[in-house]
Amino acid sequence: MAAAPWSHRLRTVGGRSAHALLLAVFIVFTALPFGWMLITAFKAETDLYNPHNNPFWFNEPPTLKSWQYVFEKTPFLRWFLNTMVVGVAVVVITLALAVPAAYALARFLGRWGEQLGIGIFLVYLVPPTLLFIPMSLVISQLGLQNTLWSLIVVYPTITVPFSTWLLMGFFKSIPPELEEQARIDGYSRLAAFRKVMLPLALPGIVTVVIFSFTLSAQEFVYAVTFLTSTSVKTVSVGVPADMVRGDIFDWGPLMGSAFLASFPIAVLYYFALDRFIQGFTAAGALR
Repeated sequence: MAAAPWSHRLRTVGGRSAHALLLAVFIVFTALPFGWMLITAFKAETDLYNPHNNPFWFNEPPTLKSWQYVFEKTPFLRWFLNTMVVGVAVVVITLALAVPAAYALARFLGRWGEQLGIGIFLVYLVPPTLLFIPMSLVISQLGLQNTLWSLIVVYPTITVPFSTWLLMGFFKSIPPELEEQARIDGYSRLAAFRKVMLPLALPGIVTVVIFSFTLSAQEFVYAVTFLTSTSVKTVSVGVPADMVRGDIFDWGPLMGSAFLASFPIAVLYYFALDRFIQGFTAAGALR
């Protein structure tokens, strides 16, 4: 009888050890690209291009030459600012269109709203590689070629359908009685929507913000199609298009630029990860 507690403890310790080991492997796997980029960005060229040196650490003293090249000899800061402008604009447009659309489909149209929501979501599944040619014609006719407005106009065609479908699940999960109670208390429909519905749908709204901003920051096909001048490019197209000269790859500046471009996204996910996961799992559970 005394062996039972020990066997239980051994199973508990073994389970925790296996969990810790699996978690450690996952952390190393996910953090390795960021560590590789950061180490490469500080490496001297003689260290970086020597095939006999350890690629995972410094064989020679670190240097700031790659960072000086990024900030002094490339318009990286301009690309970064362009990316932020496009990302914030797309997030605002997406919320302005997707939130009321999802609320209307979830509350006022019943089964028709659900079918329309699925139809809207199917638009999101059309790959950009099939649309960038007709989109180029539209952008050219609007006179937005080679401007940031071209991306601000096109990206919501990707973000709004998915965001509308996602937010529909959240609005459906909120009991209508809460909104009706607010109406009985004297609130208008708009006030009830603002004070009751929006706070309860906050995880979905955060998910939409992260999704829209991330897509705007990393999208490449439309950016390389619409933007040709160096001054208006975003990071996703400026770094590979203007920092790679023919067959010459300056890996130090390239990795430094990639790290700087990915850092804001990583910070955004770090502070909003719980709500992001809650948003996707809750929306999926309601389907």
